[in-house]
Amino acid sequence: MNMVHTARAFFEACETGGGWDACKAYCHEGASFACQADALAGTTTLAEYAEWMKGLLVPIPDGSYELTAFAADEPRGTVAAAAVFHGTQTGQGGPGDPTGRTVASDYAYVMVFDGDRISHMTKIWNDGQALRQLGWAS
Repeated sequence: MNMVHTARAFFEACETGGGWDACKAYCHEGASFACQADALAGTTTLAEYAEWMKGLLVPIPDGSYELTAFAADEPRGTVAAAAVFHGTQTGQGGPGDPTGRTVASDYAYVMVFDGDRISHMTKIWNDGQALRQLGWAS
């Protein structure tokens, strides 16, 4: 499987709430993760992030993504994906009872490869904006 196909399969598995079990085949063991968002502070591995995404779909069970861009930079061994996350908090979880509010939040993944698997991923995301849309922050 080439880098683009691997990145796309990982993206799909992660964004649909498959958790680490569905994502690990596309990643190196111990693959690192970075994101400058308070909601993900302390999340340092892709395994932790994949489980966080799985957990996000509990309070937002209709969570889905709209892929807006997907590109590979072969010389740098990197694939970037941009998308919009959509959903409504109708499930239990989050900071309180379901708000019934919706979110449409832009984000990007920058996936770095070592050989045929992801070794690091950076998520670019404005968590404050997303949390305010859901009524989880002011």
